[in-house]
Amino acid sequence: MTVACRIFGHRPAFRVDGRTMRWECDRCGEDAGAKDYDSPEDARRYAAAFNRRDANDLGKRAPLIGLLPLRLWRRFGR
Repeated sequence: MTVACRIFGHRPAFRVDGRTMRWECDRCGEDAGAKDYDSPEDARRYAAAFNRRDANDLGKRAPLIGLLPLRLWRRFGR
């Protein structure tokens, strides 16, 4: 386990091997687990959903009042 994982926790990354979805830490590479699904399409769909990072959309779906400064910064920062 790396220092980053000790401080911030693991950052799971999901991948698909046929019907099996596996996940491991992006930071240290430690295997975390696996799950079998009924079909490879289901495994791909779940892996894609779990791999989505909300940091990419920061400020786009922000609450109107609470994160108003972030919305304004995104709008006028371009």
